[in-house]
Amino acid sequence: MKKWLLILGMITCMFGLTACGQKETETPLMTEAEAEAWGSQLVETMNQYVVQQAQAQATDPILISAIESWETAAEDMGNYEKVISVESSFDGEDGIIEVEVKGSLRDAVVEIVIEKSAVTSVTTNVNYSFGETMEKAALNTLLGMGTVFCVLILISLIISCFGFIPKIQDKFAKKPAKNDVKNAAVDNTIAQIIEKEELSDDLELVAVISAAIAASEGASSTDGFVVRSIRRAGSKWQRA
Repeated sequence: MKKWLLILGMITCMFGLTACGQKETETPLMTEAEAEAWGSQLVETMNQYVVQQAQAQATDPILISAIESWETAAEDMGNYEKVISVESSFDGEDGIIEVEVKGSLRDAVVEIVIEKSAVTSVTTNVNYSFGETMEKAALNTLLGMGTVFCVLILISLIISCFGFIPKIQDKFAKKPAKNDVKNAAVDNTIAQIIEKEELSDDLELVAVISAAIAASEGASSTDGFVVRSIRRAGSKWQRA
């Protein structure tokens, strides 16, 4: 690992000397041959870090990010085999170096971005086939649409449950029993009838009370029962 750290230091020194030696004109930062050698050496260095699992020894933030990108791409690229080609383009102190590498599964391109004589980013992009790209796009679309529909269905279920809330509240609410309500209504009716003095005799009183009882119980006639006597128990009137 010390060998690779020494090589990386030599590359950095070479890059710094090239930057310092350039004139203030639009002279390229480095020649194509220098860019090819520098880019190829950087790829070799990143691969060695990943193979030997020595990522923790890297200290430069740009190099750490470059190694992480290379390690992620290696999952689809496979084992690194060789550098296929190197292309570079410079405009004074800025430039891009693209290193195409061959993997055991797929090829990839390492893109090195240089701004004002300093490397700002190093990313590794796997070259997927057209079919693989379309498959990934379709899966992403299905995943996004599926998530949206699941959320909409969940919202619809929550809204539909709002109709059951009043019913549940009614069940837990304390309401008087129907029989108690009917008995209270009958008692009140009987009390009002008896308190009236204009009723002539007991027969008429019994008939009126029988009709009130039948109405409170939902009967159409008084054939189902006979009122023989009426007595007052406490504050309520009862039939016997």
